[in-house]
Amino acid sequence: MNIIWLGHGSFRIEIEDQVLLIDPWLKDNPMLPEEHHADAIKGATQILVTHGHFDHTADIADVARQTNAPVAGMVELMGWLEGQGVENTTGFNKGGTIRAGNVAISMVPASHSSSVEGDNGPIYTGMETGFMISGEGHTIYHSGDTAIMADMDWMGDYHKPDLGILSAGGHFTMDMAQAAYAAKRYFNFKTVIPCHYRTFDALEQSAQVLVDGLPGVDVVEPQVMQPIKL
Repeated sequence: MNIIWLGHGSFRIEIEDQVLLIDPWLKDNPMLPEEHHADAIKGATQILVTHGHFDHTADIADVARQTNAPVAGMVELMGWLEGQGVENTTGFNKGGTIRAGNVAISMVPASHSSSVEGDNGPIYTGMETGFMISGEGHTIYHSGDTAIMADMDWMGDYHKPDLGILSAGGHFTMDMAQAAYAAKRYFNFKTVIPCHYRTFDALEQSAQVLVDGLPGVDVVEPQVMQPIKL
């Protein structure tokens, strides 16, 4: 398995027979140089979208067109994307599970917001979400953009993820201290990868607080386009 950070909340996960892209943000992503765009999406078999904000959806239609990969996420958001010309979508909802080849993908709650910009203000795109992704003997929790929430209690107990990809930049999501608290209280991770940080000045620039807050857990500060192998 390879987990590859594309900057911000975007990931490429090579698992089982799949290449998953989660919230692939390319064109205006200040952390992903243009020369890496083609490699970031090469061979994609499934696109997952956590919520509607521009830094998670701006490039979905283009990436879907370039890769011919199907797109899955919250049903209202998939309806909006269909209106943007995305032809192959699967809308599902919290509690639902879909399969992409040998990989199981379950939608779980997040605590954030979800909209896209319209001519007359924000357009509602359904609830914000995260995903539990199971394959190769691992379960990965991609939190999406979220604050700490009590739902993490049952999510950790039921899905038992061993790897957490946690939004931890603060301002719009949990910060590093909150992510460490959530990981200790609700989960039993062996590995944690922070994301949604370093992109803008308003976000945290270091994961050291997360590292210090999770002794005994392998906290991996990702580097853009450098595979984390499991």
